[in-house]
Amino acid sequence: MRIPDLEAWAIFAAVAEHRSFSGAADAIGLSKATVSKGVSRLEAHLGLSLFHRTSRRLALTEAGRPLADHAARIVAEAQAAEEAARQGASAPAGRVRLAAPMAFGMRNVAPLVAEFLVAHPAVEIELHLSDARVDIVAEGYDVALRIADLPDSSLRARRLCGVATHLVAAPSYLARHGTPTHPAQLGEHQLLSYTNITGPWRFRGRDGSELSVKAQGPLAANSGDALVPALVAGLGIARLPGFILGETLTNGQVVEILPDWAPAPVGLHLLTPPSALRPARVERLIDFLSERLRD
Repeated sequence: MRIPDLEAWAIFAAVAEHRSFSGAADAIGLSKATVSKGVSRLEAHLGLSLFHRTSRRLALTEAGRPLADHAARIVAEAQAAEEAARQGASAPAGRVRLAAPMAFGMRNVAPLVAEFLVAHPAVEIELHLSDARVDIVAEGYDVALRIADLPDSSLRARRLCGVATHLVAAPSYLARHGTPTHPAQLGEHQLLSYTNITGPWRFRGRDGSELSVKAQGPLAANSGDALVPALVAGLGIARLPGFILGETLTNGQVVEILPDWAPAPVGLHLLTPPSALRPARVERLIDFLSERLRD
């Protein structure tokens, strides 16, 4: 069996991450010449080009793009194995990259991060809040929280809890346009789309029947908070999680409609890259978030 050139794979992963030979050389403590030779050695062994090189730009080739993910996983698993061997019973230490949706992250995750850091002072957390769906492998995240009806993927996913979503409108909108009594009538209304919950709006009736509706209207946003002013202003109907609606639902600024039809359930999921090897600091954060967010 031929032993893989693991050094070349690690160099390739660094260049792919930094999009620069000199940047990779600085990051991993090698000369630029050594980095260039490592990539050339791997390209020669594989029989293909991994990068498009110009005087101004370095970009992965079509063949190099999926191999960069493999290289990143090789390096991550090697680092995890070394850390597991070193740490033993010692306190977890080092950086963890965590991604979460914006509104949910501000309300629910940020306080937990502070609590975790107090208990684990040697750990550093880089918290990325965005309603855009991140590629946790390509972008190098250790953990991601995602609210969705999760499709199949190669990621490792753990469902923590259900997230209540509500179909709502302002009384002023319903006074002007009427109150729908069946999901099929939503096609005649202005719908405000929260694009973080992807796909058509799906409903299940009390009799078990199901119906899907394509959301079309004057506003679509990848932030649920951005829809709330338009919703309160009476511009349309929205399907949003309860934690985003907050007081607008409890104080009557918006009201629920179609009580006999439940929106398709979505859940809060904790996702990690496919590798089974993780540093102790990542395992500790996963266990902490899983326990605290199950409700």
